[in-house]
Amino acid sequence: MIPSVGGDGDHRPKAGAMTSTLPTLTGERADLLESLSTHRHFLRFTVRDLTDEQATSRPTASELTLAGLIKHVAGTEAAWTRFIEGGPDAMSADWSPEAWAREWRLEPGQTLASVLEDYAAVARHTDELVATVPDLDASHPLPVAPWFQPGARRSARRVFLHIIAETAQHAGHADILRETIDGQKTMG
Repeated sequence: MIPSVGGDGDHRPKAGAMTSTLPTLTGERADLLESLSTHRHFLRFTVRDLTDEQATSRPTASELTLAGLIKHVAGTEAAWTRFIEGGPDAMSADWSPEAWAREWRLEPGQTLASVLEDYAAVARHTDELVATVPDLDASHPLPVAPWFQPGARRSARRVFLHIIAETAQHAGHADILRETIDGQKTMG
């Protein structure tokens, strides 16, 4: 479930915001899904009631924008789920400086609404994968990249934990940006 984001001031995930056909889960998988849902909610909540202009503004010294953060988190989550499903070659990562820059900004034709829709689709796929991947211990070698230790592997579990951490970290960045734009806060 991905909570809805409304302007009603309620910071809690909305029950039934999106219907799901996932099986009822308990234990570790339920915990993973709940953590993903919570941190996605906080990230999405930061853009409630914003215009595209506000969501693409750079209100701090950083080049980060709210829309760019959501686009980045969605792209990162999608790449890592492809990794779980097909290994390092499935990530199709273009780590060039140009690709990296595109990941953080809206391209022509993209809007805050379209990025949020893309993120919702990515989240539904990830949630399905959390529920159905046969073995959370199944692993693949990491792709060759300067930031990965040569020969290292990642299990599905560790990838899901990374997605949670990535989402939580960027939700914090987003909260700072939103507060700078108009004083609104996710919490408090």
